[in-house]
Amino acid sequence: MKKPEQVVVPVSASVRIFRAFVVCVFAGIIAYFVYTTTVNPDSKFPFKLGLDLAGGSHLVYKADVSAIAPEEVQNAMASLRDVIERRTNVFGVSEPIVQVEQSSAVAGERMQRLVVELPGVTDVNEAIRQIGQTPSLEFKLVNEEAFATIQNAISTQGEEGVVIEEILATEAAGELYIATGLTGRYLERATLEFGSGSQGQLANAPVVAITFDEEGARLFEQITRDNVGKRLAIFLDGVVMSEPMINEAISGGSAVITGDFTPDEGRELVRNLNFGALPVPIELLSTQTIGASLGEDAFKAGVRAGVVGFIILSIFLILWYRLPGLVAVLALLVYVAIMLALFKLMPVVLTAAGIAGFILSVGLAVDANVLIAERMKEELKAGKDTEDAIQEGFSRAWLAIRDSNIAHLIAGIILFWFGTSLIKGFALVLSVGVFVSMLSAISISRTLLLALRIDAVKKVGRFFMGSGFRF
Repeated sequence: MKKPEQVVVPVSASVRIFRAFVVCVFAGIIAYFVYTTTVNPDSKFPFKLGLDLAGGSHLVYKADVSAIAPEEVQNAMASLRDVIERRTNVFGVSEPIVQVEQSSAVAGERMQRLVVELPGVTDVNEAIRQIGQTPSLEFKLVNEEAFATIQNAISTQGEEGVVIEEILATEAAGELYIATGLTGRYLERATLEFGSGSQGQLANAPVVAITFDEEGARLFEQITRDNVGKRLAIFLDGVVMSEPMINEAISGGSAVITGDFTPDEGRELVRNLNFGALPVPIELLSTQTIGASLGEDAFKAGVRAGVVGFIILSIFLILWYRLPGLVAVLALLVYVAIMLALFKLMPVVLTAAGIAGFILSVGLAVDANVLIAERMKEELKAGKDTEDAIQEGFSRAWLAIRDSNIAHLIAGIILFWFGTSLIKGFALVLSVGVFVSMLSAISISRTLLLALRIDAVKKVGRFFMGSGFRF
């Protein structure tokens, strides 16, 4: 049976003009959005600049993981990073960069470094104060034997003015508190309540009720089940807040912190705990402030490089490819407008590396337009009319454009997956640019060229659809 021939329904000139009009209106709306949100300093859609462009604070902390089992260090540091990220968002930072560096040993001490970058936060003292207010929450069992040893030492001393610190330092005292492994890492939420007067609580005294996550609840229940009749000390920033007696196993993962604090202090404690209690102690090692002027110079240099590069590319495309080159430049302008709008709408923090990725993506878009123009030139030389040459040129160039962009996407995914924060910014901008460049090169350029209806048979049409310096 003979296979029926495929019928191609021609598209009318009015439909093509309407499509081109829609593209132009769409581009105008995008460009207007970018312009108005850029010139308005109070816009809800500003460009989010990284530390190297906007200036800010660079803090390096040392995390003491000596009390944590080696196999748990990685999880503890990940939890610490998440906590610091939540805390730094208090500053209104667009996207703080918090990363853990490779562990090292200093004088036999196991430690890890935590690097915190706060774009736009130039008051480094305020940043240190806010991060330092995050409490370290720990639950430890009271060593009753060690306390008994201390009491005996004090009672047999026989002299007044005994220095308690010296007694605590003796080997006979041993460890006063035994770590249980239950820390703020397992905290789910904290709320402020007022004591009912039962279980040793003062009536209407502010207390902080805390709830652990699922893993913390299991650990808390096991600790209370195995240590009935013992005291469980609750530490905040190394200070004992309370030492309640364990009367029975406590399920549900809830506990209460009592202490001599006012309602305002209780609310502050709840706020800090909810923002995240530190799972491990940290100590500030170094600070660095990058001024806004230095970041502004880097930003201007990146923008200047992009504008100059775009102008040079536009001149080349127009002089060499004439009308297809002009259409390619218009498509590139639409591409730039779309990318800038995405930078405002997406959680993309622009860094110097991100601007480099954006400029590279413009180059990829130019490459796609060059391939299309060369294919169209070949079809015109083969004797096809303008419309068929445009359709075939785009169709034949698509395979090469697709393969090239897939290769760049694979590279972008690998860089994003394995790279550092700066490399991730570059990879994200590059990958987004690849998708948008395909839209501008394939859809926008073809729509505009078909709407122009240039006849390459005529001398004027042949000139505009030609290339190079041959007329």
